[in-house]
Amino acid sequence: MLSGELLDGPRLPTLIHDLALLNSLGIKLVLVHGARPQISARLAESDIESTFEQHMRITDSAALDSVVAAVGALRLKLEGLFSMGLANSPMHNASIRLISGNFVVAKPVGVRGGFDYQHTGEVRRIDVDAIRQQLGNGNVVLLSPVGGSPTGELFNVNAEEVASTAAIALGADKLIIMGEHLRLADPQGHLVRELSPQQAGKLLAGDQYENNGVDRQLTAACHAASNGVARAHLLDAQVDGALIKELFTRDGCGTLVTRETYETLRGARIEDVGGILELIEPLEEDGTLVRRSRELLENEIQRFAIIERDGMVIACAALYPFPEEKTGELACVAVHSSYRKGERGAQVLGYLERRAREQGLHSLFVLTTLTAHWFQQQGFEAAGVEALPGARQSLYNWQRNSKVFVKGL
Repeated sequence: MLSGELLDGPRLPTLIHDLALLNSLGIKLVLVHGARPQISARLAESDIESTFEQHMRITDSAALDSVVAAVGALRLKLEGLFSMGLANSPMHNASIRLISGNFVVAKPVGVRGGFDYQHTGEVRRIDVDAIRQQLGNGNVVLLSPVGGSPTGELFNVNAEEVASTAAIALGADKLIIMGEHLRLADPQGHLVRELSPQQAGKLLAGDQYENNGVDRQLTAACHAASNGVARAHLLDAQVDGALIKELFTRDGCGTLVTRETYETLRGARIEDVGGILELIEPLEEDGTLVRRSRELLENEIQRFAIIERDGMVIACAALYPFPEEKTGELACVAVHSSYRKGERGAQVLGYLERRAREQGLHSLFVLTTLTAHWFQQQGFEAAGVEALPGARQSLYNWQRNSKVFVKGL
């Protein structure tokens, strides 16, 4: 979904190029456009006052003419942009067909709270079969915020509702909502990168986003994520290349609303061996970790815990228990260089500490050459080699001369 504000902005042609790229990769696209500022401008030109209730514009017969004119103009504008084919441009020989039609079936909102919404409507259903037929032909489908009814009337519908309802009905992999300055931030001003529908609902219960349009967009994302759409994304179109960055980089640049866990802390499985090897290889090369072969890792994989981020292992550690001495060795602690500011090492350590307690261990020890300060920050205290279990003392590498640290559980 592209917000109405975005359709009047300077970044729209570049965004169309990005959509053309996605289409060329075989990605099936349904494009929903907003029209709120354009409708307001048309109404102002006609000296018709806009009245809103519950974020919905009350649309009488005179206002409907302005709605139809604004939406029709935007459809033609988008058709023109998708028809670009200039040589030496990203759209050269693109030959993209943008198909619009009566895919949105609407019904009247009716009278609510004493207000007659007249030609303001809600989505009754989406013509899924017709849309899929067009997608199967390689076309991009365009849905507008105007729907027809079985009685032949037209209704002004909410673009965010069209987007979320269509995503759910089509079983879309993603709902992507783009707007001008569409950015969710925490109290410190940092971008909120991931939300569950429940967390999104708590945000909506406050008044932080009530009057800037973000509430409508977040509501749509939450609705989709709660009804079968795996991931809903909120993107700020002011970020250059936002769409491509969100889809093709691991961390993206917007806010993801999903019921799935994007980052998981869990015990390692045999299929994680390759990811662990890739993670620890740089640390083995610089001497931080002792080298481990694939065969050794496969045999000891049950000792490991990992943090997986969207299919990539970004942190790991292993626990080797010594039951007779009621202690365990913490080993192979590694965090990917791009994720070392998020306390992930401490999270894996906490996970293995819980596992150690469950096994009846009373302490953990670690041998390290380069990360002594970090382990001290986690509550480990310096000790001598004599503090190690006898079996581990006999394997101590005096050439490596690792420092020993111990932590009581």
